[in-house]
Amino acid sequence: MEQSKPSVAYLGPKSSYSNQAALECFDPATYTFKPQVHIQDIFDAVQAGTVTRGVVPFENSTNGSVVYTLDLFADRQHANPDVFVCGEAYLDVHHHLLGHTSSHSPVGSGEATPTTGVPLPGHPRARPLTSLEQVSRIYSHPQAFGQCEMFLSTYLKGVERHEVSSTSKAAEIVAQDTTKTSAAISSKVAAQVHGLETLAQGIEDREDNTTRFLILRKGMAELEHVRPDEKSKSLVSFTIDHLAPGALAEALLVFKTHKLNLTSINSRPGRVTPWNYIFFVEFSGNGLQSVDVALNDLSKVATGFRWLGTWRDELKR
Repeated sequence: MEQSKPSVAYLGPKSSYSNQAALECFDPATYTFKPQVHIQDIFDAVQAGTVTRGVVPFENSTNGSVVYTLDLFADRQHANPDVFVCGEAYLDVHHHLLGHTSSHSPVGSGEATPTTGVPLPGHPRARPLTSLEQVSRIYSHPQAFGQCEMFLSTYLKGVERHEVSSTSKAAEIVAQDTTKTSAAISSKVAAQVHGLETLAQGIEDREDNTTRFLILRKGMAELEHVRPDEKSKSLVSFTIDHLAPGALAEALLVFKTHKLNLTSINSRPGRVTPWNYIFFVEFSGNGLQSVDVALNDLSKVATGFRWLGTWRDELKR
């Protein structure tokens, strides 16, 4: 009997940016791919061991952290104690406005109207390829809306925005809209998969718009593909005594003491006591021994902490 292939869970449907990131990281000849409806489903599948790896969006260079992923790493209900990060991937993200074309020519000059609050508004990078007068609703993921604000505020100001689980789900919804009055912010691949027309292309605010994905695995096995001489990244979450002056500064000082460079700091509500937070710190460095020593020292100044993984730094500098 032929042994089944290892599997990878990603945020679907097919053609999503998560799908594209998964395909860049894992060979389809070796792995099977399992689309999930929500990011939580990916964590659940990894924890349950029904998939070998999971791919989740973690942050975008334009719009910042994906807070829903951070909340799942916070794991306040202790539902995913065995989920760890074992890798990362960077994907260039270029958004298209997808939908159904009308018979009219493009409208609007692309010049935003100055206001008191925005006396010198920014200019969108793209212009519509056709009229957008028929568009009364736009579907997309919250991150995509945040990455395309200039285009939306110039050409689709006041149009209803509907947040959905992924950009590919948005394209799927628009493809099923018989009124042809909705549009989706999604990818070129999604347009091909769902048979939609491109109303505008490259509508992201910045040309260098990039999303970083983290690769998840179950268990704290040996580090994958990280040689002692390679740069690595680590992610840790911790809590502090919010009534102790300097408690956060003392926790962060641990990393400087051990020459570990902090690359990002985030926080999410702890949801135990109001205004108390779980802090997330990502740091880079060479050598796992210094990481172990630093985490040992962190345990002495934090009220609690969790190591969430160490992996090879894939950022191209």
